[in-house]
This record gives sequence, C-alpha cells and structure tokens, in this order.
Amino acid sequence: MTPATESVKQLEKEIFTRITKNEVAELKSLLAANKIKIDFVDENGMSPLQHACYKGNKEIVQMLLDQGADVNLCQHEHAYTALHFAALSGNAELCHLLMSYGAKLTATNSVGRTPAQMAAFVGNHNCVATINNYIPKADIDYYIKPQGLQTEPLLPPHLADSLHKFIMQVNVHPVRVAMTLQRCTGLLDNLPKIQKVLELMRQREMTRGADTNEIMAFKYHYLSCIVSEVLKCQKRQEARRAEKIEIEKQVNINKEEKSKTDPVELFIRALLKCSKSDGIPEYQEAYLREVVREFPFRESTIFRQMVATLAGTDPPLAVSVVAAAINGQRGFSDNLQICVTCGEDKATKKCSKCKAVQYCDRECQRLHWSLHKKECARVNAANVIGSNSKVADNDKADIADAVRNEIGNLFIK
Repeated sequence: MTPATESVKQLEKEIFTRITKNEVAELKSLLAANKIKIDFVDENGMSPLQHACYKGNKEIVQMLLDQGADVNLCQHEHAYTALHFAALSGNAELCHLLMSYGAKLTATNSVGRTPAQMAAFVGNHNCVATINNYIPKADIDYYIKPQGLQTEPLLPPHLADSLHKFIMQVNVHPVRVAMTLQRCTGLLDNLPKIQKVLELMRQREMTRGADTNEIMAFKYHYLSCIVSEVLKCQKRQEARRAEKIEIEKQVNINKEEKSKTDPVELFIRALLKCSKSDGIPEYQEAYLREVVREFPFRESTIFRQMVATLAGTDPPLAVSVVAAAINGQRGFSDNLQICVTCGEDKATKKCSKCKAVQYCDRECQRLHWSLHKKECARVNAANVIGSNSKVADNDKADIADAVRNEIGNLFIK
C-alpha cells in the first residue's frame, strides 16, 4: 500500500470514527481541511451517510449531503439503504430530509423489506407515516405545465403548493382531510381539477414498474373520493340555492340570501353522525367501505388486505383500516389522546362541562357539539348526582359517628 493510499484510508477511518461518536464540529473541520470523495465504504459496505443515518444524526447527514453524498448509494451486505437506517433510527425528520434529496422509498433490503416496513417492524410509527405520505414536489409540478397536445395545464400553477400540502397530510381521518381541503387556499374553488389530477396521479403511481407504490396510489384514490364527495355537496347546495332564488322570484320576494351552510361542514356533520344504539358513525363507516371497494386496482396487495380485514367476523372500524393501510399498523397505546372529531393525536383539550371527550382545537369541538351536547348533559348530570351522593354518604357517616359518641357518653345513675 502506497503512503498516499494509506493516508486516504486513515482519513476515511477517522471520518467514520467522528460519525460514530457524533462529533459534529470535529467532522466539519475534518471535511473542510481535506478534499475527499465522500462515497467510500467500510468493510461492511456502509458509507459515511449510512453510518450517520444509523446514528440518527440529522446534522451530520445534512453535512454529508452538502458534500455530495449519494443518497441512494448501497453496497451494504444486506442491502440496507441510508433511508432504511434512518427509518430504523426513529428520526422522522431525517427520513424526510433524505427523501427530499431523492431517496427511493421502494428500495428493498435482502429480506425484501422497504424502509417503511422496517420502521414498522421496530415500532417507529412516526417514520412509517412520514415515508408513506411523502411525495416530491416535482410530481405536482408535472401537472402545472401543458403535456402533449394540451393547450393549458391540468392544474393551475397557483394551486401547486396547496395541493402538495393537501396530499402530504399524515392524518387521513376523513374529517381532518375535509378540513384540510377547506384550509388549503384555492382548492375548494377548483374541485373538478383537483379530482382529475389525483386520479391521474393514482394511475401514474401504479404504472411505475418496479417503483410502483400501492400505498400512495390508494391514498390518491382516497383523497380523490373525498374531493368528489365534497364536490357533490357543493353542487347540491348550488342547486338548492338556485331553486330557492327561483321560488322567490315567482312570489316577487326581492331579497338575496346565501346559504349559511358550508358544503364541507355538511359533509363533516354527516361523517360524525352516530347511531343511537352503538355510537358508530354509520355514514362514515359505509362511505369508507365504499371508497375501499371502488379502488380500481383489485389485484393489488393493499386492496386485498383491506377487503380481507373489513370482511372479517369482527372487523375494526373502516377509518382505522384506511389509516393502517396508508400510515402503517400502529401499536396499541393506552396513553394516546385522540381528538373525537378528527382523530388527531395529542388532543389535549377537553369538553369544559363533562371532561369526558377530547379535542385538538376549538373548531373540532364546535363541529362535534351538535352531537355531543345531549351526551354531555347526561354525563354532567350523572357527575352532579354522583357528587351529591358522596356528600350524602359523608353526612350519614358523620351522623353515625355522632350517635356512637353520644351513646358512649351515657351512664346509668
């Protein structure tokens, strides 16, 4: 081995050491003082980037990417990519960073598992959700330019950012999806175009050959179905409004009145309405089952798994099946605080009266109040009765003690 080669090997070894010890400043100085191609590997075929991802150190990973590290380089003996190691580390932000640099989501290791599947195996649900819901902005930008014989783009350019935000949402509860659709600027005014683009993206995702992503294809299908349903509500509202205006004209009523009911809110209230017997949201359950049945790629693994689960003897709610299909199966946790309206995690707010249900914000509480108010009154009344009964029991105990004391003080003369 020549002195020059030995020097390079020593430098590579030192770089691995700094990464292993998470020595950010020392590594930065080392890279600044030495010009070296950063895509070398150790005896196990691991590059510095893969080592940094294994450690879950986002700062070092960013430094290596800035040095030109190949995010998809993989000479590892078991074919674990940098994204595999990031997913196993549990750092969801690191996974997002790698994907923004072009990391392949569908790359498989020697046992045929993708990064998301490995994250699910070790219980890193946040990484699973981040990977499964990631879409490059370029996939959206494709539709803001005319393609082929088109004279205008399928998607107006000013909607690209809003649509990207809409697609990237992790919480896929239908109520939260509808709320996000409402909050993303411009989408409600262009629902037919949004639906068309989502359907095209679904088709495109299933025709990528080896890079086919069934999960994202189903998510596009799911989002397009919700957009379609909101569009139907919107059209019904417009038809009713037009009919009302026509009636008013016929009876010479000169007033203009707009419907106070938002089509998105109509859809949400229908989703939340529960049966009186078991408390299950009937419309939501039936609607989501229909969404699954309408997925056109019936030979896909994801479709078969969802249908098999929903057709079981004691199936879970459809919303949990859809969420598991898109975000990965989630382990049970008794400490989860879930918003009763939209299924958002870490819902720390409670109904101020009954303290029995949790919400993530005031808007979710407002949307749920029309359904909750009767139950809230019953729970609140029960709490008051329970409180009064405790007071009564305490009074009885005090009286009994007083009587016993009096008896004890009596004596016969």
